Amino acid sequence: MNILLDTDIAIEILRARDQAILKKWTGLITSGTTVLYSPVTAAEVWAGAFPNEHQIISRFFRPLICIPINYEIGRLAGELLKRFAKSQGLEIGDAFIAATAIQHHNALWTRNCKHYPMPDLAFYA
Repeated sequence: MNILLDTDIAIEILRARDQAILKKWTGLITSGTTVLYSPVTAAEVWAGAFPNEHQIISRFFRPLICIPINYEIGRLAGELLKRFAKSQGLEIGDAFIAATAIQHHNALWTRNCKHYPMPDLAFYA
């Protein structure tokens, strides 16, 4: 199964402060597993980037595969928002990330599982 990175994990890898995440990341990369990300994750990472981090961020994303947001993902994200926004506080960025993972049968790597109450969503542990 391919792995879709959530923004929190991408940020932790880039900050290089959490040794457990870095160890898991190293194992994942060396295993040959395909690592993917959503344009939402790229936008969220770049929104918080300082100029001195631009090269590191570009190098981080370069070998990963970006799954574009298309109509099907947008439709599913809308359905997820309708179902979980009021009851669970689901926000649009997380809805797009969840819809991407569900649509493409990817496991989502996140530390914020509570942000993703969807029963059809698989997590990378």
